[in-house]
Amino acid sequence: QLDLADLDSVRDFADRFRQEFDRLDVLVNNAGLMAPPLQRTKQGFEMQFGTNHLGHFALTGLLLESLQAGNAPRVVSVSSVGHRMGDMGFDNLNAEKRYRRWLFYGRSKLANLMFALELDRRSRQAGLRIGSVAVHPGYTATELQRFVPGRWLFNAVMAQPQHMGAWPLAFGATAEEAESGGYYGPNGFMELHGPPAPAFVRPLAKNQKVARRLWEVSQEMTGVRYLDE
Repeated sequence: QLDLADLDSVRDFADRFRQEFDRLDVLVNNAGLMAPPLQRTKQGFEMQFGTNHLGHFALTGLLLESLQAGNAPRVVSVSSVGHRMGDMGFDNLNAEKRYRRWLFYGRSKLANLMFALELDRRSRQAGLRIGSVAVHPGYTATELQRFVPGRWLFNAVMAQPQHMGAWPLAFGATAEEAESGGYYGPNGFMELHGPPAPAFVRPLAKNQKVARRLWEVSQEMTGVRYLDE
């Protein structure tokens, strides 16, 4: 059992995993939710940033030794085309000043992408064998949209089936062509549908200064430190 909205659960899961297995080959960071009313994780973080980013940040760090022992290990972080509408808003990560659910969703997905790129950079700098790939599923008919009014109509008319949405994730986890530091999603119109291909990365996601700050803030919030510079 693993609850990404509870850092105690993340630590317990990592402990149990290390006790049972001697290596980890692939970690797919895919837990998430989209645009709910304001909610908070067990530790009091805004739910979208806390679950979509902080839970995965902590889990990856706690399993880093297991990944280093893996066979061509990879970490796959699932972002979204929604990363284009987010900012990093470090002065309001916890929604203490205001909460706009779509902005916070975009922020969490931007954090996913920035984490993947920064993990690749830090892994290379540390001389590790761990690859870091970012992906997104396009617009896929799942329960992710449960907080979106009219979701059934949108899913029926616009969304691709779940097996197509899973394709970029499987590609990122297994394909030799999926390069560490790469970002992949559907190749169709607006990256909403189709087979996996290189995806658009907005300039902010490549900003290493912001990425370094996000990494430090994530370590402070989770209490999990790794790959320090």
